[in-house]
Order: sequence, then C-alpha cells, then structure tokens
Amino acid sequence: MATIAHCDTHTVLWLYAGETDRFSANAIEAIETFDLMVSPIVRLEMQFLLEIDRINEKPERIFKSLEKDFGVRVCGDPFYAVVESAERIHWTRDPFDRLIVAHTMVAQARLITKDAMIRKNFKNCIW
Repeated sequence: MATIAHCDTHTVLWLYAGETDRFSANAIEAIETFDLMVSPIVRLEMQFLLEIDRINEKPERIFKSLEKDFGVRVCGDPFYAVVESAERIHWTRDPFDRLIVAHTMVAQARLITKDAMIRKNFKNCIW
C-alpha cells in the first residue's frame, strides 16, 4: 500500500482553513498517517481561483503554511511523465483534475479527494 497521498485542491484549501469537519474519517486518518504531497498543478489551480475571487490567499502562502503545519511537500515528478499519463484519462475534460490524477498515478500514490467524479473513475482515492 502506498505511504504517499496526494491532496486534491479542495483538500489543500480545507486543510489550510482548518476546516477539518469537512473531511471524512478516512480522509482524516490518511492526513494523519500518510506522507502528504501536492502536484504543482494544484498551485496553478489555486492561482486561477484567486484570480476569479474564489479564494483570497496567495497559493505561495498556502503552500508554505501547509508545509510547516502538515509537512506537505510538492511532488517533483517529471512533468512530461505526468502529461503522458494525463493523455490516457478520458473521463474528464477538466485539465486540473486530469493532471492531478495523472500526477498521483505517476507517483504511485493515493489521492485524498471528495470529488465524486474522480472517485468514480480513479480507484486509488481516499475519502
């Protein structure tokens, strides 16, 4: 079983906001026991959310805080390998979801996500 779990964008934002009541018991357990990683694409998605006023904190600050408080690290797998993996994902047109799942696949990790579409189509999710 993988000891690494990637965090979906909403997972990162809820952790940062301290909204632990939004997580399932399984997600909380994973956050407490797995080594947490984040794909750099999550940071880009958060920048988009900042630009459309869906969040009000800069991604850099969020990432630094989560690294300090939870040991969350940015995954450095080669982007080309992530894109190759994403090319085989056909169940979504959302480029962020595609790349987040693909990065999780390349890292041979689990993905902490509440997203029903991702959980339906990607078996290595935790929720």
